[in-house]
Amino acid sequence: MTGSDKPKIVVLGAGSWGTALANVAARAGASVWLWARDPAHAAAMAADRENRKRLPGVALESSVIPTSEVAVVGEADIVLAVAPAQAVRQLCVVLRPVVRAGTPIALCAKGIERGTGLFLSDVVRDCLPDNPPAILSGPSFATDVARGLPTAVTLAAGDDALARRIVAALGVPSFRLYHSTDVRGVEIGGAAKNVLAIACGIAAGRGLGSSAGAALVARGFAELTRFGRAFGAKPDTLMGLSGLGDLVLTCGSAQSRNFSLGLALGRGESVENASGGKLAEGAFTASVLVEMSNRMGVEMPISRSVDDVLAGRMSVAEAIEALLMRPSKSEI
Repeated sequence: MTGSDKPKIVVLGAGSWGTALANVAARAGASVWLWARDPAHAAAMAADRENRKRLPGVALESSVIPTSEVAVVGEADIVLAVAPAQAVRQLCVVLRPVVRAGTPIALCAKGIERGTGLFLSDVVRDCLPDNPPAILSGPSFATDVARGLPTAVTLAAGDDALARRIVAALGVPSFRLYHSTDVRGVEIGGAAKNVLAIACGIAAGRGLGSSAGAALVARGFAELTRFGRAFGAKPDTLMGLSGLGDLVLTCGSAQSRNFSLGLALGRGESVENASGGKLAEGAFTASVLVEMSNRMGVEMPISRSVDDVLAGRMSVAEAIEALLMRPSKSEI
């Protein structure tokens, strides 16, 4: 790619977030392919110029080309991987035969791989050692981004020049990107806040009030910070968009799938029915987050309570009582 060429970006995943990011990249001047695994879905988007299945009412930008052919990855300057966190490894396997060495893989999911306890950037390094990973994360809802409402997020890559290049390729006035080299900090903020959002949703569904909700956000952020510190995250990153910013957004809005899952649990729905058929990444991250915190000796009582509820070891009422009965201690 020369300085005068349009960057070629492939967005892997034609859900609401992938579609929103495809529109952003197109507005920034890129040539964009939006890849859907299902050929019928790709064909419908091409015909309708809209993702009626996942993001109805938002027109695709003219330079967004829906496709189901993964071979287009071979032409990409940047790949945005918008698969669910637990599907990132499988996606990397699909990419291996077609992606060029050196093409960055910007991960747009938020989670930690179950079974291995690997952060998603490490999954990419494991599967695609010739492709540098980056992480895009921050307080953002797909509908806001797709409609061009003001949003700010963080893009982290181990190499500062790479982070700046991706930011330049994606940034538009309504979608402001800040660059960082703290990959681990950005990953941790995105993964942990999803679990904490379930806790806040439970409290809201239980009718515990705004004071309890604020306390959960504050003490949840303390957990996130302790976990981040144990894994080498920079404090400024955790205080920024991908940490505190994303936590505040996700813990206070029913647009968040994780908050909505907790809301349903708090209102008495079963774990099996609470998601409403929608993917809530925090439900998959909770157990591995707790396992990793135990291994590192990090105290995370809110996250542990969420995991206990999701695993059926505690009822919502029992989890709330256990948190309220914890011994008094210094806030620091």
